[in-house]
Amino acid sequence: MRSPESSLSPREIRRRLGLNQEEFWTRIGVTQSGGSRYESGRRMPKPVRELLRLVHVERIDLAKVRKEDVEIIDRLKSQHMELYQRLRKAARVTEKKTTERGSERRQRVVRSVPRNGHAHA
Repeated sequence: MRSPESSLSPREIRRRLGLNQEEFWTRIGVTQSGGSRYESGRRMPKPVRELLRLVHVERIDLAKVRKEDVEIIDRLKSQHMELYQRLRKAARVTEKKTTERGSERRQRVVRSVPRNGHAHA
Protein backbone atom coordinates (compact mmCIF):
# COMPACT_ATOMS: atom_id res chain seq x y z
CA MET A 1 0.00 0.00 0.00
CA ARG A 2 1.38 3.38 -1.01
CA SER A 3 1.44 6.32 1.34
CA PRO A 4 -0.64 9.32 0.22
CA GLU A 5 2.57 11.37 0.47
CA SER A 6 4.34 9.14 -2.08
CA SER A 7 2.21 10.61 -4.89
CA LEU A 8 2.92 14.22 -3.90
CA SER A 9 5.52 16.43 -5.50
CA PRO A 10 8.82 16.91 -3.66
CA ARG A 11 7.82 20.50 -2.88
CA GLU A 12 4.52 19.35 -1.31
CA ILE A 13 6.28 16.68 0.77
CA ARG A 14 8.89 19.22 1.94
CA ARG A 15 6.25 21.76 2.89
CA ARG A 16 4.17 19.18 4.78
CA LEU A 17 7.28 18.30 6.76
CA GLY A 18 7.95 21.99 7.47
CA LEU A 19 11.50 21.89 6.13
CA ASN A 20 13.36 24.45 4.06
CA GLN A 21 15.02 23.28 0.84
CA GLU A 22 18.47 22.95 2.39
CA GLU A 23 17.22 20.77 5.29
CA PHE A 24 15.08 18.62 3.01
CA TRP A 25 17.50 17.99 0.17
CA THR A 26 20.78 17.60 2.08
CA ARG A 27 19.29 14.68 4.03
CA ILE A 28 19.36 12.71 0.78
CA GLY A 29 22.66 14.08 -0.53
CA VAL A 30 21.26 16.64 -2.97
CA THR A 31 22.32 20.28 -2.95
CA GLN A 32 19.71 22.95 -2.27
CA SER A 33 20.07 24.27 -5.82
CA GLY A 34 19.64 20.77 -7.29
CA GLY A 35 16.58 20.22 -5.14
CA SER A 36 15.17 23.55 -6.25
CA ARG A 37 15.46 22.43 -9.87
CA TYR A 38 13.60 19.18 -9.06
CA GLU A 39 10.88 21.15 -7.30
CA SER A 40 10.57 23.35 -10.39
CA GLY A 41 9.85 20.37 -12.61
CA ARG A 42 13.22 18.98 -13.71
CA ARG A 43 13.08 15.21 -14.08
CA MET A 44 14.35 13.51 -10.94
CA PRO A 45 16.54 10.41 -11.46
CA LYS A 46 15.11 7.19 -10.02
CA PRO A 47 17.82 6.84 -7.30
CA VAL A 48 17.01 10.35 -6.04
CA ARG A 49 13.26 9.59 -6.08
CA GLU A 50 13.89 6.41 -4.10
CA LEU A 51 16.06 8.21 -1.54
CA LEU A 52 13.41 10.90 -1.19
CA ARG A 53 10.76 8.21 -0.61
CA LEU A 54 12.86 6.29 1.92
CA VAL A 55 13.99 9.31 3.92
CA HIS A 56 11.02 11.68 3.77
CA VAL A 57 7.99 9.44 3.15
CA GLU A 58 8.98 6.18 4.86
CA ARG A 59 11.04 8.17 7.42
CA ILE A 60 14.03 5.82 7.38
CA ASP A 61 17.28 7.07 8.91
CA LEU A 62 19.76 5.89 6.28
CA ALA A 63 22.65 6.26 8.73
CA LYS A 64 21.19 3.34 10.69
CA VAL A 65 20.67 0.97 7.74
CA ARG A 66 23.35 -1.66 7.17
CA LYS A 67 23.74 -4.23 4.40
CA GLU A 68 23.46 -6.98 7.03
CA ASP A 69 20.02 -5.64 8.05
CA VAL A 70 18.77 -5.90 4.47
CA GLU A 71 20.19 -9.43 4.18
CA ILE A 72 18.41 -10.47 7.40
CA ILE A 73 15.13 -9.07 6.10
CA ASP A 74 15.56 -10.94 2.81
CA ARG A 75 16.29 -14.18 4.67
CA LEU A 76 13.28 -13.73 6.94
CA LYS A 77 11.02 -13.09 3.96
CA SER A 78 12.26 -16.11 2.02
CA GLN A 79 12.66 -18.65 4.83
CA HIS A 80 10.36 -17.51 7.64
CA MET A 81 7.51 -15.59 6.03
CA GLU A 82 5.16 -16.14 8.97
CA LEU A 83 7.67 -14.68 11.45
CA TYR A 84 8.41 -11.80 9.07
CA GLN A 85 4.70 -10.97 8.81
CA ARG A 86 4.23 -11.08 12.61
CA LEU A 87 7.22 -8.79 13.14
CA ARG A 88 6.00 -6.42 10.45
CA LYS A 89 2.55 -6.26 12.05
CA ALA A 90 4.09 -5.61 15.48
CA ALA A 91 6.26 -2.83 14.02
CA ARG A 92 3.21 -1.16 12.47
CA VAL A 93 1.35 -1.23 15.79
CA THR A 94 4.36 0.26 17.57
CA GLU A 95 4.76 2.94 14.89
CA LYS A 96 1.07 3.84 15.09
CA LYS A 97 1.25 4.20 18.89
CA THR A 98 4.42 6.32 18.62
CA THR A 99 2.81 8.54 15.98
CA GLU A 100 -0.33 8.96 18.09
CA ARG A 101 1.73 9.90 21.17
CA GLY A 102 3.73 12.43 19.14
CA SER A 103 0.52 13.92 17.80
CA GLU A 104 -0.95 14.16 21.30
CA ARG A 105 2.22 15.91 22.55
CA ARG A 106 2.11 18.42 19.68
CA GLN A 107 -1.56 19.13 20.44
CA ARG A 108 -0.76 19.73 24.13
CA VAL A 109 2.06 22.12 23.20
CA VAL A 110 -0.17 23.99 20.77
CA ARG A 111 -2.92 24.31 23.41
CA SER A 112 -0.40 25.56 25.98
CA VAL A 113 0.85 28.40 23.78
CA PRO A 114 -1.13 31.61 24.37
CA ARG A 115 -2.87 33.26 21.43
CA ASN A 116 -0.11 35.87 21.14
CA GLY A 117 2.21 32.98 20.14
CA HIS A 118 4.61 33.27 23.06
CA ALA A 119 4.95 30.49 25.60
CA HIS A 120 5.58 31.38 29.20
CA ALA A 121 8.99 30.35 30.50
